[in-house]
Amino acid sequence: MIEAKMLIGGKMVDGESSRRIDVINPSNEEVIGTIPQASEKDVDNAVRAAESALPAWQALDVDGRASYILEAAKRLDAIAPELAELEATDTGHTIRRVRGDISSASWFLRYYSGLGWMVKGETIPATPTGYHLTIRQPYGVAAKIVPFNHPVMFTSRLAAPLIAGNAVIMKAPREASLSILKFAEICAEVFPPGIVNIITGTGTEAGDAIVRHPKIKRIGFIGSEQTGLNIQETAARAGVIKHLTLELGGKNPMIVFPDADVNKAFSSIIGGMSFAWSGQSCGSLSRLFLHKDIYDKGVETIAALINALKVGDPLDEASDMGPIVHKRQYEKVLHYVQAGKEDGARLVAGGIRPEGKAFEKGYWVRPTAYADVTQDMRLFNEEVFGPILSIIRWSEEDEVIALANKLNLGLTGSVWSSDLNRALRTAQKIESGYIWVNAVSHHYKAAPFGGYKNSGIGKEEGVDEILSYTEAKTINVILD
Repeated sequence: MIEAKMLIGGKMVDGESSRRIDVINPSNEEVIGTIPQASEKDVDNAVRAAESALPAWQALDVDGRASYILEAAKRLDAIAPELAELEATDTGHTIRRVRGDISSASWFLRYYSGLGWMVKGETIPATPTGYHLTIRQPYGVAAKIVPFNHPVMFTSRLAAPLIAGNAVIMKAPREASLSILKFAEICAEVFPPGIVNIITGTGTEAGDAIVRHPKIKRIGFIGSEQTGLNIQETAARAGVIKHLTLELGGKNPMIVFPDADVNKAFSSIIGGMSFAWSGQSCGSLSRLFLHKDIYDKGVETIAALINALKVGDPLDEASDMGPIVHKRQYEKVLHYVQAGKEDGARLVAGGIRPEGKAFEKGYWVRPTAYADVTQDMRLFNEEVFGPILSIIRWSEEDEVIALANKLNLGLTGSVWSSDLNRALRTAQKIESGYIWVNAVSHHYKAAPFGGYKNSGIGKEEGVDEILSYTEAKTINVILD
């Protein structure tokens, strides 16, 4: 039984109230530990600790701040196997993919530590003899609120506000905090007390306290569309203007033209749907648009590929998919399995609980695909955040672009065609912020990631993210 603690002011603590939340293993529904349930007072304590630590942190040069972040990366590498096993157990994600997430976390720490020199201003020739220049200054106390699908990887991106000179309040997800709190122990050992604070608890209490706190003017959130809307509303009512970036949900299109390498396109949907994370990815390509000339072959091939996936113990190297991360999300997935049937779509793969003693308990469902999905169905319009693929038939290019853009979400998209002109023309017209051509799902290093429409505002994973944790100040020097 793991009795995890959170990080406030350089110490691993239980919190003011000593209230705790059970941690449930999604594979068997057993309690494997507890985490603190942070209160508004805990959030305020973290902010006070951060404010106290800021002057010394901002007095460091870029190399000084980077040295702390690099040491954190070094120590993360040392416990990477332990972190991966802990995260796979806590989330239900497959161990093979979680190892990749931990490796990415280490890379993000190193990457952002090296980008500190990009936090620079510019000069403007506004007058012939004066000096008109801008400088960039950190906000001070910044907050990041991260979801359950990539816990340590998302947490590692605290390096962006840190290298820019901010202190950080990190809100870990209620459903999957164990690996983050293990990483918090590294932060407690490495960083000056108060520079990194990592709290746990509910969004309605700890998360709300962060959004409303008057000393936190910069917030980065990754999560659902509705929660993003709620954060905007709460922040607006807090009486303090806040800078928000939001990376929200998606109902993302993958469009396959008949001239594409269809076998490669069909097989790629396994990765495009993020089945290794049980489809729990905001970037999942959950709406697959197949041209009528390749539709029947595509449905048959993809159904066979999905049915062949091995669902099992996330710690088993052979498992392709584990359980859904928690009960509420599992029930939501089952709701949409039923919705597909009720709305008249054709179930071609999955949609059932796996058979066998290992699956008697836990939040298990086989990866699922529905064919003949139409634009009036719930599976076309609503994000599931689970392992359900919707397959749609189309015939005309203008038609499929209109269908792809029909929703008020636009995070990612994928276009498959051997005609580069057609592929790029389509990519330009898709109203999403991150597009792949003849590829799926990979996040390329330093390429800015973020959505259009209700899928969010702002970009992460690049220089833009670091700059977003600073404010530009203009200084005008007028010479006699």
